Amino acid sequence: MRPLDIPRSAATRACAGHAAAITVGFAGPAGPAGTVQQGIARLLKTKRKVTWPQARAFSVHLLTASGSFLAFLSLVAASEERWTAMFWWLGLALFVDGIDGPIARKLDVKEILPTWSGELLDNIIDYVTYVLIPAFALYQFGLMGEGLSFLSAAIIVVSSAIYYADTGMKTAENFFKGFPVVWNMIVFTLFVIEPGEWVSFAVVLIAGVLTFVPVHFLHPVRVKRLRPLNLGMTLAWCAFGVLALAESYLAQFYTQIGVLAENVSAFTQIGIGFTGVYLFCIGGIMQFFPRLGAKPEIRKV
Repeated sequence: MRPLDIPRSAATRACAGHAAAITVGFAGPAGPAGTVQQGIARLLKTKRKVTWPQARAFSVHLLTASGSFLAFLSLVAASEERWTAMFWWLGLALFVDGIDGPIARKLDVKEILPTWSGELLDNIIDYVTYVLIPAFALYQFGLMGEGLSFLSAAIIVVSSAIYYADTGMKTAENFFKGFPVVWNMIVFTLFVIEPGEWVSFAVVLIAGVLTFVPVHFLHPVRVKRLRPLNLGMTLAWCAFGVLALAESYLAQFYTQIGVLAENVSAFTQIGIGFTGVYLFCIGGIMQFFPRLGAKPEIRKV
């Protein structure tokens, strides 16, 4: 027996037979030269076409994902201590986050693309824009001094990471259970008002503790009770925020890295403070008064 004439086992012969069958089925009578071409042709024929509803649904995911680029631009601005620009980019990210959810529900994105998790994508971007960048800005700016600013940033990022792991953060009425880690709004308000380092630290500490306390916090769009008032207050806060950034932007004239509080009028500071306190507290107030804002029940005769 020659060295290469090794007897083949039954399993080996079976595998060879299957390989030959696959080759013939794939290549056909055209031989090896047509194997690759016919195989690619079959794959292309069996490939599903993308429908218009699927393309439209995926575009909503792209809209959500655009928040990651806005977060990147905000981080660049923060690293260069251009605080006004940083908050402009965070504001745009907040706007995108506010519209992508209603659009996704309107277009039934979850049903059309069940293997793509818009909720997971949203949470990833939210953690960056709501938590990580505001914490970095708080530390980088040194609003409370180096030590307290570092401690505050640590409280923000750790408490928020744990909060995002909670799958039961919403109530039946769509309130948030615990402070919903909207640190972008908290830090922005602190930058605009500048209440002092100890008051600022107390705000961060209280909000961090309330993250784990079952106190209700408002979702201004999805909570039905007092929706017109709550939505109006939310829009007012946003309007005052835009006004604060505009005032700071005009004061800087592209040449100075100004502190927001030095360039914002008292009217704007009071407006942001009042609407911010309302949005922070109204959820807990509505929790203790469950009939507040509820529509009266119509009794059937």
